[in-house]
Amino acid sequence: MEVVNRKKILLVFGTRPEAIKMAPLVKLFQKESHYFDTRVCVTAQHREMLDQVLDLFEITPEYDLDLMRDGQNLYDLTATLLLGMKPILEDFYPDLVLVHGDTTTTAVASLAAFYMQIKVGHVEAGLRTGDIYSPWPEEANRSITGVLAAYHFTPTEATKNNLLAENKDAKNIIVTGNTVIDALHMTLKKIESESALQERVQKEIGYKITNSRKIVLVTCHRRENHGEKLREICKALQYIAEKNPSIDILYPVHLNPNVEKPVRELLSGIDNIYLLKPLEYEAFIYLSAQSYFILTDSGGIQEEAPSLGKPVLVMREVTEREEALDSGTIKLVGTEKRSIAQASQKLLDDPLYYKKIAAIKNPYGSGDASQKIVDFIKETFETETL
Repeated sequence: MEVVNRKKILLVFGTRPEAIKMAPLVKLFQKESHYFDTRVCVTAQHREMLDQVLDLFEITPEYDLDLMRDGQNLYDLTATLLLGMKPILEDFYPDLVLVHGDTTTTAVASLAAFYMQIKVGHVEAGLRTGDIYSPWPEEANRSITGVLAAYHFTPTEATKNNLLAENKDAKNIIVTGNTVIDALHMTLKKIESESALQERVQKEIGYKITNSRKIVLVTCHRRENHGEKLREICKALQYIAEKNPSIDILYPVHLNPNVEKPVRELLSGIDNIYLLKPLEYEAFIYLSAQSYFILTDSGGIQEEAPSLGKPVLVMREVTEREEALDSGTIKLVGTEKRSIAQASQKLLDDPLYYKKIAAIKNPYGSGDASQKIVDFIKETFETETL
């Protein structure tokens, strides 16, 4: 039955990780078109990588701010984004704006909605390290969004407790699991069911996967690791490769010169290290599924990999994914060569230790987070409290 006054939902995101985690939500809201008038706004903080995800999930944004500029800093991005959101909010005037995570897009879109007294729902809410400068600027972005949001969709009980400690109203905090698991399952199913996509993914990776060689997958690009920390990480990878000639280390290298230059300088020419071009999301998920374990400084991989049964070594000093740390699916190894090498070698040398970690249940849910969010919003609308 057609709802006469459909509720208006605006989903706003700007980076590839945000798009991946919001895509399952977009698709579910669009399925409920009899009840929701759903529109998507992308800010295109990351233009090319964002477009890859939109194509994969077949999402066409109604609004595109196209903000990416060469040499753009946080001042430029913040000011342009805030001014760009105003006419969109005036045009659509949604009942609810949904944002995700901890990017500049997240914080500024929330502020723009607040200025028009439009309620905000924060997906993947409640992550905290307690250090406003680590990760930077993400910790501040998610904290700001937490202040402005009316509804907080948290991945775990631990993240809910972070918000309760900040005196957020318990009835507005909903534990859902993480939508990244929804996206992961959707993508793997798509790859498995489409042989042409699987062939394209294998071709994009450009590395012949065999059962005879273990793959260690690496991602490292965060600002906090630029400079000497990244060089130390590269030295650790050198050591691991030389000590274990029967394994292959695959590293899709971020195009940021602060990453690409030192990585290629230190790791090029090593026989069992493969420096790949940045991979599209589906290719990266496929490669993750084929890997033995993952070395990373990324946040999202800490959530995804346990659903694939892959141990994760996190090359950072702190992580906001505290429930993954507590459950044992991830291990913090910092950025020092010795620590990274020792933790990696233990996974390679001790199969019982490896199996124990690989078998741990993912603390971020089983792939129904998006449905929980949509159900809550619908119920809240129906009780006329939104």
